[in-house]
Amino acid sequence: MAGRIKVQRKVLRLLDANLNRCREGLRVLEDTARFVWEDEALFRNFRSSRHAVDLLTRKFYPELVASRDSRGDYGREIPERGRARFQGVVAANLRRCAESLRVLEEYGKLFSAVAGAKFKAIRFEIYDLEKEVLKK
Repeated sequence: MAGRIKVQRKVLRLLDANLNRCREGLRVLEDTARFVWEDEALFRNFRSSRHAVDLLTRKFYPELVASRDSRGDYGREIPERGRARFQGVVAANLRRCAESLRVLEEYGKLFSAVAGAKFKAIRFEIYDLEKEVLKK
């Protein structure tokens, strides 16, 4: 039983990290649409996706935060590359959102098939938005 609880805590930590990654990426895209492109439709779409992710996870937020180990995460020591242009920022955040949503979809299924399906739907929305963004 103790081993199962330890694994569940680690899975919650994984979910928390990917939720943070997804929400942060969506916020970057939302603000880019709002302030750089001044595109209200894209702004609202990215905002809607961010809020959908929040609604899916709000109930579990205290458990997710309790599982967090920011100081002990060796991933924080990995250096990040710079960006030469804002398009690189946009591309990186689109990928960040899609990849984290895939992780949320797969691991979310351990807790709820419905949540897994909803994360999948949001991921495909991001793919559609990416296509729209590449036209800019």
